Amino acid sequence: MDALEPEQTPFAAVTAQTSRFTRQYQAYLDKSTPYVTYRWAGTGALLLIFALRIVLARGWYIVCYSLAIYLLNLFLAFLQPKFDPSIEQDEGMEDGSAGGLPTRKDEEFRPFIRRLPEFKFWYSGTRAIAIGFLCTWFSVFDVPVFWPVLVVYWLILFCLTMRRQIQHMIKYRYVPFTFGKAKYNRNGR
Repeated sequence: MDALEPEQTPFAAVTAQTSRFTRQYQAYLDKSTPYVTYRWAGTGALLLIFALRIVLARGWYIVCYSLAIYLLNLFLAFLQPKFDPSIEQDEGMEDGSAGGLPTRKDEEFRPFIRRLPEFKFWYSGTRAIAIGFLCTWFSVFDVPVFWPVLVVYWLILFCLTMRRQIQHMIKYRYVPFTFGKAKYNRNGR
């Protein structure tokens, strides 16, 4: 006997629509991957609109500070290698095989792999800026604070963390950027 299928439940209908929307959204993200300059230009424009909203509304400084801390955290993860040489060196000293980045031609070459890839950095940063912008439209997030203290504290935090990161880069001899590096053709230089 052919049994009639029960009608689709409301939960199943919502799940199907959500799944369809998620696939379309992911397809748009996948299509935007090669357009690095345009993606970052859009993020810069969104950040500028956010900054204008903060300045013109004269409030929501704690939202701005939280966003700045989060973006700093993302930037640091973007600069750091996926496999930290200091941790590998510590583990190598425990078992007697201390290793590090190659310093001579006969040593193995290991490319720089970021802990946070560029696309995830862009996506997380853009999403955070959009959420921060949305938060500026609700008065519950407008906590009264003395904003110069937050700016000074963020600048101190930025300088200290970047100094530590640059010292780490110098100590373990890695450069997280590709511009300025030699590029080779098939037939030599």
